[in-house]
Amino acid sequence: MVSLIQPLPIEVVCRIAAGEAIDSLGAAVRELVENALDAGATRIVVSINPERWGVRVSDNGWGMALEDLRQAATAHSTSKIRDCPDLERITSLGFRGEALHSLAQLADLEVISRPREGEGWRVVYDNRGEPLRVERAAIAPGTVVILSRLFRDWLHRRQALGRASQQLREVQQTVAHAALCHPGVTWQICVENRMVLTFSPGTMRDLLPQILPKVRPDDLQDGRAEFAEGEGKAAIEWVLGLPDRCHRRRLDWVKVAVNGRVVKLPEVERAIVSAFVRTLPRDRYPLCLVHLKVAPAHIDWNRNPAKSELYLHEPERWQQRVTEAIERSLRLSSANLAATDAQRVVQLVKVAENTGSYRVANPQKPQNLPHRLRAVAQVSNTYIVAEHPTGLWLIEQHIAHERVLYEELCDRWQLVPLEPPIVLSNLEAKQIEQLQRLGIEVDPFGEQMWAVRNIPALLKEREDGAEALLELSLGGDLQAAQVATACRSAIRNGTPMTLDQLQLLLDRWQQTRNPRTCPHGRPIYLALEETALARFFRRHWVIGKSHGI
Repeated sequence: MVSLIQPLPIEVVCRIAAGEAIDSLGAAVRELVENALDAGATRIVVSINPERWGVRVSDNGWGMALEDLRQAATAHSTSKIRDCPDLERITSLGFRGEALHSLAQLADLEVISRPREGEGWRVVYDNRGEPLRVERAAIAPGTVVILSRLFRDWLHRRQALGRASQQLREVQQTVAHAALCHPGVTWQICVENRMVLTFSPGTMRDLLPQILPKVRPDDLQDGRAEFAEGEGKAAIEWVLGLPDRCHRRRLDWVKVAVNGRVVKLPEVERAIVSAFVRTLPRDRYPLCLVHLKVAPAHIDWNRNPAKSELYLHEPERWQQRVTEAIERSLRLSSANLAATDAQRVVQLVKVAENTGSYRVANPQKPQNLPHRLRAVAQVSNTYIVAEHPTGLWLIEQHIAHERVLYEELCDRWQLVPLEPPIVLSNLEAKQIEQLQRLGIEVDPFGEQMWAVRNIPALLKEREDGAEALLELSLGGDLQAAQVATACRSAIRNGTPMTLDQLQLLLDRWQQTRNPRTCPHGRPIYLALEETALARFFRRHWVIGKSHGI
């Protein structure tokens, strides 16, 4: 009897492997770009001809000698690992030895390369990755990989990938991700010999506005933190959109990179989103890229062919680190709160003193608090005018106080007894259940009447306690109740305050974890930089020349 289980022919095995590693035009670009980065390239040009299913990736990396070129496209050939222990200390982007071999299965493959010390060669490969034609080539040090007729025998895949515009978007996203992870590289994308995108080298903060043109550098905050990790070091680099200036309609720019590659890491992505809770407007999402630099021994890349997923050791520890990093960036930095000359701000406010309904403080000697904003005025009983190192800030008193109270409530949600109780009428069953979920005691008190016997501490002294309880009964979780309580308890706009009261509010607000926006996502302050004011008032003019003298 003939066995039903038979070994597959090598060409079938190769086609299966190719289908796993390369499933789109963007995937082909990803593999070639990662090879270029592993070769130390500082300039990479990606050229696309979507109608002809062609890709060309040029780099100025180390290049390959003829012996390496002959072997480069054969199955499981790589210079990056040698044995099983190497899988536990991968420091390169590629390691499987499948990329060029898979591409030879799926397309016409040609490689032109020259090492720094040596001559250039051009090699054309057959569909098994064996050299078909070898000839000398004039080329600068580096490598050019040329693909044509991609998916030549997989026409159904071409149809499934959609229009050329969709393919180009995927290629652009692939290059953008690589650029953010390797910001020191110059990147160019050409379509049918026409330059369409260039990313200049810089930092992640420099790169992001090039990728998202509507984002300005001033909208972003970046940072880096290092950690001891066994005998080595680990680090986090991040860039995020400040919630009072920059956010997204969709959850499309919360991204995590690990050791030079953007990956899917849901647990860390959730930590990022949670760190922005109650800092953004409703139905808006953060813009944030976090790059984890992890010791190779703490990562297992051998999870899927695309290397878009991995096994990360101790993900909870990285969640905590990411959360702390974002919270640190959302605080008001000490550089923004350095002491400045009070006289300049006071003089500026006095320009319009006779026409505004505000009070101006006399300049006082700064206290021994070098990072302290100092209140100097109240405008329209609504806005606080405060000193800033390079100008002045306007802070809306109600939402600044709302942020203070909300964070205090998050840290200490305290219910206190009511004597006598507040009586509410005509409550529905779901309202009673909602109050009870918040820990509020509700007892029947007659026909269609209920007695509420405790209340959030902030609401106890308010005259509108009954209205506040009705608001809390209308739904939402504990966090929503804390927001509602903070909003109702905060100082109302139109309330006059003394300078001491303004200063106390400023001091409390500066210490909050998320001082840029209120819990509803509204910006709390407006910064008026002294340099911008100087331009407006033409203070850089030479007076004689500006008057025609």
